[in-house]
Amino acid sequence: MSRASYDFTGRTLLVTGGAGDIGRATAERFASSRGNVALVDVDEAKMAAVAEALRAHGSDVEAYCCDVTDGEQVAATVSRAVTRFGRIDYLFNNAGYQGAFVKTFDYPEEDFRKVIDINVVGVFNVLKAVSRHMREAGGGAIVNTASYAGIIGPPNMLAYGASKFAVIGITKTAARDLAPDHIRVNAVSPSLIGPGFMWTRQTELQAAAGSQYFDGDPSIVEQQMIASVPMRRLGTLEEVADAVILLLSDDTAYVTGVNLEVTGGQ
Repeated sequence: MSRASYDFTGRTLLVTGGAGDIGRATAERFASSRGNVALVDVDEAKMAAVAEALRAHGSDVEAYCCDVTDGEQVAATVSRAVTRFGRIDYLFNNAGYQGAFVKTFDYPEEDFRKVIDINVVGVFNVLKAVSRHMREAGGGAIVNTASYAGIIGPPNMLAYGASKFAVIGITKTAARDLAPDHIRVNAVSPSLIGPGFMWTRQTELQAAAGSQYFDGDPSIVEQQMIASVPMRRLGTLEEVADAVILLLSDDTAYVTGVNLEVTGGQ
């Protein structure tokens, strides 16, 4: 199947979690469509490598080291990006942390707070700072990264599931709040996406968690998870990126408040 073609010449996308797999794939898709990219992540070295790869497309790219849990740091970073590029047309609000895989009664409070701080407070901080700029600039489009975990409530992932339920709620409320300012807000909910670090980590930690839902062998857990998908395959990073780009594009200029699920045929 051929991929949709877009032209984002002269437009700028800010991507948080830009050094991670989904952030990188989406930034790559945008850069290949002639757009400019502002990468944001806490991993400066990894982000620099991503930025260098994006520039191979001829795209104007700048990398910003920023902790999304710090509201003042986020506001300053967004201000720098606006000064650098003139405006931010699109936001992929993607930074996140998966957290521990532990049964509810043993879930560590410190990790729960960390997940919520990054996945909920961080999403809020970035959404607030960028939407303020977009309102002054006359509009824009935002996509938040939620998760299928925020729809089904996966076992052994109490904090992550709760955080992604929250992101879907944030998306729906922000879509209503910001629509009068010509700002569209949508979300994507990736499910079983791989191969890659996050997929391997998930199967290993679910196997180690010990529950009635999964085997203790990660290779069997992988088979069990894929068997839950109607098309019996993983979704790909490219499919997530394509979904994000579609929601940002003019093809969905009247779509807001939507949560688009992305997985291997489900």
